[in-house]
Amino acid sequence: MHAPKSPRTPSTGHCIFCDLIQGAAEVSICYEDATAIAFLDIQPVNPGHVLVVPREHYEVLQDIPRDVGLHLYEVATRLIPVVQVAAGATDMNIVVNSGAAAGQNVMHYHIHLIPRREGDGFDVSLPFPGSVMPNRQQLDGMAARIGSMLRDPLKN
Repeated sequence: MHAPKSPRTPSTGHCIFCDLIQGAAEVSICYEDATAIAFLDIQPVNPGHVLVVPREHYEVLQDIPRDVGLHLYEVATRLIPVVQVAAGATDMNIVVNSGAAAGQNVMHYHIHLIPRREGDGFDVSLPFPGSVMPNRQQLDGMAARIGSMLRDPLKN
């Protein structure tokens, strides 16, 4: 198991989103400020599919400083109703794929705002059809484990 990265240390290396943010390629920006930028996804699920991205490079959710994460969420919630109206959508998926095993393919943290319409064919199926329902002891055991880890006085 790898030790978690420092939550305040930006990642390094080549990144297509960093290139876009620095103006190295065409991007359709719908929002920007000193901390965040939001632009249209070039492989959208539906028209109006927006990515909300920190300007600074952080790979996954755990790397995001709290204040930046809160700001990105505020930007997303501000954009959601506007994107829905602009895209003529009735609903919205807000998706974060954090890490390669979770489906993240650009390793620069980002939030997907996906406008949804009845019958659009996209599916984020929960509960997961392949899941096995745990018994109450398993659920209680995991809840206790998570809770005790949060309360550990030796952790930050």
